[in-house]
Amino acid sequence: MNQQLNLVTLGVEDLKVSRQFYSHGLGWTPLLDLDEIVFYQIGKGLALALFPLADLGADTGHSATVGTSFTLAQNLDSPTEVDEALQRARAAGATVLKEPQRAAFGGYHGYFADPDGHRWEVCHNPGWSVADDGTVTLTAVEAADAED
Repeated sequence: MNQQLNLVTLGVEDLKVSRQFYSHGLGWTPLLDLDEIVFYQIGKGLALALFPLADLGADTGHSATVGTSFTLAQNLDSPTEVDEALQRARAAGATVLKEPQRAAFGGYHGYFADPDGHRWEVCHNPGWSVADDGTVTLTAVEAADAED
């Protein structure tokens, strides 16, 4: 099996509410918006789908429940962008779980939950970079490096 991820599907209680949150609240543009599912391009070769929770359970053949055992994350270019992203999420109806602040890893971050409780980290990690081909590079960050 190839070491890759192309689609993250979030099971949502109310597709209309989630569509409103992501498309209008966060300002994301759907890649494909159908009555029963919405897809967003979120990276090179990576899409996010919103799919009704009951339909996700039927599709997998096992009940699906909304969970909080993982987070989705977005790395931004500056602490100011982190602040702005969390403000926009809050205005869209997100629950801010952690206000933006310096992080133990030397960067700056905060967390919010979407209408179904899916947890998003909005982060500025100066040790994180993405090459033109999509390759991620991670390096340790000293606290002094994070002060930008």
